[in-house]
Amino acid sequence: MTKICLLGAGSYGSSLAQIIALKGLDPIIWGRDATVIKSINDNKCNPRYFPKLKFNEKVRATTDLAEAFFNAELILFCLPTQILRSFLEKNAKSIPAEALLVNTAKGIEQKTLLTPGRLFADILGHRILDRFATLSGPTFASELFEGHPSGAAIASFNRAVAKKAQQLISGKTFRLYTTSDLLGVELGGALKNVMAIGTGIAEGLGFGLNTRAGLITRCLHEMTRLGVRMGANPLTFAGLSGLGDLVLTCTGSLSRNRHVGVELAGGKKLNEILTEMNSVAEGVPTASSVYELSRRYEVDMPNSEYVYRILYEGLSPQQALKEILSRELKDEAE
Repeated sequence: MTKICLLGAGSYGSSLAQIIALKGLDPIIWGRDATVIKSINDNKCNPRYFPKLKFNEKVRATTDLAEAFFNAELILFCLPTQILRSFLEKNAKSIPAEALLVNTAKGIEQKTLLTPGRLFADILGHRILDRFATLSGPTFASELFEGHPSGAAIASFNRAVAKKAQQLISGKTFRLYTTSDLLGVELGGALKNVMAIGTGIAEGLGFGLNTRAGLITRCLHEMTRLGVRMGANPLTFAGLSGLGDLVLTCTGSLSRNRHVGVELAGGKKLNEILTEMNSVAEGVPTASSVYELSRRYEVDMPNSEYVYRILYEGLSPQQALKEILSRELKDEAE
């Protein structure tokens, strides 16, 4: 029986465990919250994220990392980007030497500006990329759990790794598409969260569908320009991990980052918004990273910059709107 370890008992790890169990494989979720882990085992329910949904009987959970790693053929990292480094540094020697490693976090490390793949290589050595992949795409966790047909990209420098992960994770209602553009897939997943805060702000200010469509299009332009400058394939940003995830996160009512933007436009303070949320809004720390990357690579990214200034410099959404609309008129390709 193929055993798959999922690190993180949050919404995404829970959803992927359900998909994998329905295939007849053997998923085990690792988490720190003993109450959640006990409920998964005893009640087949994650009380924090999906209190009304039931796991398949094959889903197990543990707080013991050694138990989770034992005989795991594939390890799915369902941890927030900003804690990946501490987890990897603490547990590097325990990670099974032959297991495939698949990251699902969508972000960029703040201090180093590393994407997850580069972060893994920085800590575990460059050869780790021979068995590393990233999964990213337009996938709200609750809809995955409920079996709504969904698709995402699985990216790896090693085509055999991408194909194997594709076969192990894809299910009846979840289709993965392989690609070798690891950087592009990671950037798409990270950047769209920042853009969703921006579109949420516009929505919260009362603007309609014209505004949202135009803003999403210009955000995609920014994402592609930065990605190409960093070495990614521009076509990746027209795919599931780029345009697909951007549209979902900017328009979906389940989007945490869109929610942050709407609340900011309504006058709430950032700390208040984050305290009230049950999940991590990756776009908040990533906004700082994207701002620094745009400066490093000399890419004009006005929408990202204004999100950064609202989050970290106290600029009001109303003033940001005035400044954006007064910018010099340009060619669409610029």
